[in-house]
Amino acid sequence: MLTVGLFIFLIIAGIVSGIVSAVASMASLVSYPALLIAGCNPIMANITSTATLISTGPGVLLASYKKMQGHWLEFGKYCLFLLSGVILGSILLLSFPGKVFEKVVPFFILASAIALTASNKNSPGKIKKKRTKLGIIGSYIGLIIGGMYTGYFGAAAGVIHLIFINYLSDDEFFTINAMKDIVGALGNFVALIIFIFGASVDWMKAIPMAIGLFIGGYLGQYSIRFLSFKIVAWITMVFSVILAGWLFYASWKV
Repeated sequence: MLTVGLFIFLIIAGIVSGIVSAVASMASLVSYPALLIAGCNPIMANITSTATLISTGPGVLLASYKKMQGHWLEFGKYCLFLLSGVILGSILLLSFPGKVFEKVVPFFILASAIALTASNKNSPGKIKKKRTKLGIIGSYIGLIIGGMYTGYFGAAAGVIHLIFINYLSDDEFFTINAMKDIVGALGNFVALIIFIFGASVDWMKAIPMAIGLFIGGYLGQYSIRFLSFKIVAWITMVFSVILAGWLFYASWKV
């Protein structure tokens, strides 16, 4: 049974996590440590965090529905590739919840953030991007790999999704960011369905955090309208360093 204080703490953590998800694609920077503080073990915190992150989707959709008009077919194409990866990654987590992958994750997060920062010095949607066939194919493969990462571990998965969707799409950044958040929420939903049959979710802690994430996801989509891609990329870089440091300490400490 949760205390009133812990219930409020998880709601607040969820709100902050939802805002951070929209601004810097780093919901796990808040949700994962918060669940550890609340008493979950690392695997349980990871699975429960995945369950709670579903609730960012409705908040994002509510705030960005008009902007998404005319983009649903494009969105569906990204979903097809990413969700296929999510299924594979979720099965891998239930089959091989190994420590080796956790030790690599901090470096993967840093590499993703650096790639995002360097991917485009101009705000997406303002210029026609130069693409190659190899780059397009690689980006769709990247969405599958990003989906696998979402299902397996998920911390900073939004950064990976944003890199490839940003490369593939000519839409303005607000729309690209909304697609990234909604497809991420769907990915977490698919992973949760698989987890329900093979693992347990701490619903007592998941529910208050999910409430906060819904609120934060809605508020975050409005705040992102006032930020340029370059600012968001650098904010993401800062948060990536913090999260990578946390995960490096947690996985490599003796």
